[in-house]
Amino acid sequence: MGEKDSGILPRELVLEALPENLPKVQSFVEELLEEAACPMKTLMQIGVVVEEIFVNIAHYAYGKGRGKAAVRVEISGKPPAAVITFADRGVPYNPLAREDPDVTLPVEAREIGGLGIFMTKKLMDEVSYEYRDGRNILTLKKKL
Repeated sequence: MGEKDSGILPRELVLEALPENLPKVQSFVEELLEEAACPMKTLMQIGVVVEEIFVNIAHYAYGKGRGKAAVRVEISGKPPAAVITFADRGVPYNPLAREDPDVTLPVEAREIGGLGIFMTKKLMDEVSYEYRDGRNILTLKKKL
């Protein structure tokens, strides 16, 4: 693949889906965003989302087993946007199919779970999911 709109070539990191690998994922994404002169507020928003998504893959994708996760980053377009894709071969799961939590309820009245993907949808410009070729693929897009 070549460069598109003088963006950063797509880069991918593949590693074991383990919580202790989160710092490697964060560094990988942050370095590419900084290379693209990403504003600090956007960098922080993406950082929160990257942590949420990777930790969920690490904890739930493979059940009690182990497996790999791929994180792909591409920055392109005018104005530039970051497209971050997470892929794993874990149990098929569409996090976007879950109904958003009712954040108007008091904490003790809310169902457990769902806040992370809700936050992800609020912080990113676009979020999409597909299950293809035996892989969960979650794609996030944020204008820089």
